[in-house]
Amino acid sequence: MSTKQSGFLGLVRLMHGQRGLLTLTILAGILAQSGTLASIALAAWLTGCAIVTPSVEGLVPIIGWMLVLVLFTAVAHWVQSWSSHDLAFALIEKLQIGIFDGLERAAPGKLLGQRIGDLASIATHDAELMERFYAHMLADYVGAVVVPLAAVAVLYSIHPQLALVVIPFLLLLASVPLWLSRLAARQGKQVMDQLGQLNADTVEFIAGQRELAVFGQSENVVQRLVQQTEKLTEAQCRYGSRSGLEQAAIDLLSALTLVATVLSASHLLAQGQLAPVMLPVVLVLGVGALLPIVDVTQTASLWGELRAGAARILTIMQQSAQVRDDGTAAAPAEHSLRVEQVSFSYDSRQEAVVDKLSFEIKSGEIVALSGASGAGKSTLTHLLLRFWEPDSGAIYIGESDIRTLPLATLRKLISWVPQDVTLFAGTIDENIRLGCPQASQAQVVAAAKLAQADGFIRALPQGYESQCGEAGNSLSGGQRQRIAIARALLTEAPILILDEASSSLDNPNELAFHRALEGLRHQRTVLLIAHRPATLRRADRVVKMENSRAS
Repeated sequence: MSTKQSGFLGLVRLMHGQRGLLTLTILAGILAQSGTLASIALAAWLTGCAIVTPSVEGLVPIIGWMLVLVLFTAVAHWVQSWSSHDLAFALIEKLQIGIFDGLERAAPGKLLGQRIGDLASIATHDAELMERFYAHMLADYVGAVVVPLAAVAVLYSIHPQLALVVIPFLLLLASVPLWLSRLAARQGKQVMDQLGQLNADTVEFIAGQRELAVFGQSENVVQRLVQQTEKLTEAQCRYGSRSGLEQAAIDLLSALTLVATVLSASHLLAQGQLAPVMLPVVLVLGVGALLPIVDVTQTASLWGELRAGAARILTIMQQSAQVRDDGTAAAPAEHSLRVEQVSFSYDSRQEAVVDKLSFEIKSGEIVALSGASGAGKSTLTHLLLRFWEPDSGAIYIGESDIRTLPLATLRKLISWVPQDVTLFAGTIDENIRLGCPQASQAQVVAAAKLAQADGFIRALPQGYESQCGEAGNSLSGGQRQRIAIARALLTEAPILILDEASSSLDNPNELAFHRALEGLRHQRTVLLIAHRPATLRRADRVVKMENSRAS
């Protein structure tokens, strides 16, 4: 399936359930365009009557009908504007929800290598761009067929020659967007890709201000952003040049249509085959028949950009889940953890990151997993949480293969503190409650105390209502890590995975963290991923990973 088909057909399919509003939009559009042309034609006829028969009394009924028609046309335009934008905004909301659902299904494995700024651009800019497709293209394209055909029919009824003169120009005008459609698609993709790249670079620049300042690279990154902006401008200029060429062709064909209609009507008038009163009407209909087509050919100049945006949106919306969620088994009552002959490699790498790994953690036991960087420790965590599936082997909680458990059930059994902690813009209380939104305030405080976070939180001016800032940037690394630990503890999940959880803690807080671990002994099954000797000593056993295997 071509990009054009998969893009625009995919957008059209999303209108299922909005047929009533779509029908109203199309009908109102046809009536509005027809009313506009009819009003102008009636005014032209009024002009012709005034020239031929300058009797005011005879013109009054025509003026009355024209006022009624203008009022009717204004109402039709209002209904079309209301219904088309109501339709468009409802569908844009549907698009954005679909994008978020696609990102959720694809995360985290299929998002590797994707840039946050580019994904954000798709979810916002690209989705909003589809307003032009839904609000201004669909109904207008139907009107661009119906209204010109009606105008040609009226011209034919006046004299067949007039219709035959106009029809070739209508067909030529309608074909203008097709002349450079491939170039438009290619240029549209370049514009959207450059815009996504610029957004991604801008997000990185803002997020990395401190590091760039420390290493004196701010100016270099600014220069890179300037270059990206220049590339975007060049792509937009190329897009605009082609669009301008199409507009020039539209203007030329419109002018030629007027000239041809004037010559043909003048010839018929001279031959006595056209009444003088009809001359202004013929000229208005000859040019007016083009107006709906001119409108859609002008919006069609955006097709390249819209097509590229639609393809980017639907690529995310149609993402399949990283892992299957078809398990039906009940949560096991026993919470030991067993890894049996598990092997795994990423798509982009040939060698196994985890190779025939086997070990077991008994229920209530604290086991440390150590090994050099790149040994596969964090990858194993992702496999335990089913962010990815093993290439071979199996992982068990109790006697249940984790693939037989619904994902929601599995993730209630395992709580995780990653090495790179993510906090969200909001209060400390809200970030801790992410693990259990319905928890009481007493439970939140108890989890914070266990994570050795309550002291510094209460020392803040607003305590638990203090803002974390974007990505927790108002807190230190150690503070962010303790909040993440409190969040994990609040879930009361029977299995707890701590991935280098004490790496950002100073000595006093590390000692406090070790005391917290002692408090968890025999209460939860704990997997510690660590390299600090003091942390390893707190474990009941140490499993060492070497060459992607346990030793």
